[in-house]
Amino acid sequence: MDNLRFIRETMERAASFTAVAGWGLVVVGLSALAAALLARPAGSPSWLVLWLGEGALSFAIACSASIGKARRLNIPLFSMPAKRFLLSFSPPMFVGALLTAVLYQAGLAGALPGMWLLVYGAGIVTGGAFSIRVVPVMGLCFMLVGVAALFGPPAWANLWMAAGFGGLHILFGILIARRYGG
Repeated sequence: MDNLRFIRETMERAASFTAVAGWGLVVVGLSALAAALLARPAGSPSWLVLWLGEGALSFAIACSASIGKARRLNIPLFSMPAKRFLLSFSPPMFVGALLTAVLYQAGLAGALPGMWLLVYGAGIVTGGAFSIRVVPVMGLCFMLVGVAALFGPPAWANLWMAAGFGGLHILFGILIARRYGG
């Protein structure tokens, strides 16, 4: 049975990007919760700067945690599944960056939390097609929170950001850490 489990896990790793670091996602979620507490009303220049900074910090945390997990588990970080994950994840992130500039300049900053959650969720779903099964589910959850944020009251912007980027990262981070080795 141990041999079969080893073979199954080896084949799964070869076919999917498994260096998603659950504990790294928990740290990302905690930093998002801190940002939500510090954030000013949505739409202000300081609000935008804070959340863009949080996005850059989260990216750095997630990358370093994934690199650490890959090294710890001796998983090649730039395997074909990892390249496919990045290739699928990157276009939605690029679109999100462009839409951020356009929506903010048009005075539609109230739409940013919903758009960010939706676009990030779409990136996670598409990238997650080359990852462990729970990753696309996480992306769909981000999209659901994004829809609620898009149609919810603008005054709740920081709550939606905390629920999505904070709560979902923590929840799925713990799940990934427990099921898939950190």
